[in-house]
Amino acid sequence: MTHLLSAADVSRAEVDALFRLAAEWKAALKAGRRAAPLAGRTLALVFEKPSLRTRTTFEVGMIQLGGGAVYLAAQDIGLGKRESVPDIARNLSRWVDAIAARTFAHATVEGLARHASAPVINGLSDHEHPCQALADFFTLWERGLDLSRLRLAWVGDGNNVCHSVLLVGALFGTDMAVACPPGYEPAPAVVEAARRRGGRISITHDLPEALRGADVLYTDVWISMGQEAEREQRLEAFGRFQVNERVMEFANPGAVVMHCLPAHRGEEVTDAVLDGSRSIVLDESENRLHLQKAVLLTLLGAGGAHP
Repeated sequence: MTHLLSAADVSRAEVDALFRLAAEWKAALKAGRRAAPLAGRTLALVFEKPSLRTRTTFEVGMIQLGGGAVYLAAQDIGLGKRESVPDIARNLSRWVDAIAARTFAHATVEGLARHASAPVINGLSDHEHPCQALADFFTLWERGLDLSRLRLAWVGDGNNVCHSVLLVGALFGTDMAVACPPGYEPAPAVVEAARRRGGRISITHDLPEALRGADVLYTDVWISMGQEAEREQRLEAFGRFQVNERVMEFANPGAVVMHCLPAHRGEEVTDAVLDGSRSIVLDESENRLHLQKAVLLTLLGAGGAHP
């Protein structure tokens, strides 16, 4: 693993190693043990989109590992406008040890990686969100769940997060169903790639069918950044795909609810479900920190360091 641009970039063995590393450093942090394997190392955060979790967890992660981070917002560098993506990648590679990019076009992240000598991490693009999906499955793994015997139901838009969830889940043989309105399915190429990785995936427009036997219900916003002009159309299309207390009855009694956040409360999910006892959204959010620390340690050659 030289970059992390897509969930397809990691093998099962690499994911297992990331999970063990994340668990080790998480336990050390909880016990008050600190180490600085990335002392003197710097991460550049190149962000075209606003962020709470991604920015904070990468910055805090670098600080906790002894390094530092530099935040570069869209107006600071003007990706592809004020300066070309190759020039930005080449310049940053002279100053920093790694780059985390949060962009609209996935091609921008790929372009950074193609021209940078430093490792590049996809902190979200319109096509994928690999760090989120890895943190999600780490959250299920640390609960002691057998991911190969799990049924996960994705409810809503077959978007970037959905793509990464399908690709990571496929590595574990997780049974996954996507319930969405017609026209909002995940990209066929991603579904096919996940199936080639061993994924058991079904796509349906029937919500109860997807939820039957589900151990995990995962939903996300219906209107992502850049889709605001489609708001009314999307609200109408997704109206019957809300995760609420009635919908929860179709899943297994002990099923948990996941959401990558931020949530549009009252749209894709109700307050009662999001804040309920079966919600593990804050565990997912916390684990972004620990999983991304494992990614940073691995990409920067410090995966063998112990806290």
